[in-house]
Amino acid sequence: MLDHVTIGQYIPTGSVLHRMDARVKIILLFVYLVLLFTISQPAAYLLISAATVGLVFLSKVSPRFVLRGLKPMLLILLITTLFNLFLTPGEAIWEFSPFGAWNITITREGIRIAVMMFLRLLFLVMISSLLTLTTSPMMLTDAIERLLRPLECIRVPAHEIAMMMTIAIRFIPTLAEEADKIMKAQTARGADFESGNLIKRTKAMIPLLVPLFVSAFRRADELATAMDARCYHGGKNRTRMKESKVTRLDVIAIVCVVLFAGILFLCNQI
Repeated sequence: MLDHVTIGQYIPTGSVLHRMDARVKIILLFVYLVLLFTISQPAAYLLISAATVGLVFLSKVSPRFVLRGLKPMLLILLITTLFNLFLTPGEAIWEFSPFGAWNITITREGIRIAVMMFLRLLFLVMISSLLTLTTSPMMLTDAIERLLRPLECIRVPAHEIAMMMTIAIRFIPTLAEEADKIMKAQTARGADFESGNLIKRTKAMIPLLVPLFVSAFRRADELATAMDARCYHGGKNRTRMKESKVTRLDVIAIVCVVLFAGILFLCNQI
């Protein structure tokens, strides 16, 4: 199970993406997502597909490992694609009646929107995974805190929000590993998680979920105790061993993204 969870894991490969400032990466990630959900033309999707594949190879993380993280999302991708494929009105290109009077129609617009939504969700998961794969949890916490710091003037707890978000992301692979261990232990005791109908499978998950929740609360209590033992009482005046700085590499990345956005906008008009 842990092999299929990429969000929250950090793989130091020393690539160009690893050397970039975490704040710049978060901002560029949001720019990428805005571009991803605003384009609608095939030429723009071909360009953003090439850019996404290029970023994966630029990170020096195994493409197979990145694609492996899509496995938990396959059901959501499939359901989203089928809903858009069969429920979008438009020019019908195929019609059939598998249940008598109930007609199922596939339209030209439905195919286009289904492909668009599939690619959007696919690239969303891949790029989000790349952010955590190329950024250490500590750097990610500092970056989120600094980006939220202007909101402290309206009493928004920037450090606490950043800490909670980072801990939540960091514990995703930990909980996945714990769930895998519990599932193997329950299977060794005769539990069956794969056979039977949906209701039977749901009931079979109870012996997995209960100890998983207990383990999560135990880990949370241990983390709180460890932070308290180290006299952690908030992030005010906290020093950092490595101060993040915007370098020439980050400036080049920003310029490249601006140029890419302009080219993508032109392609979207074709």
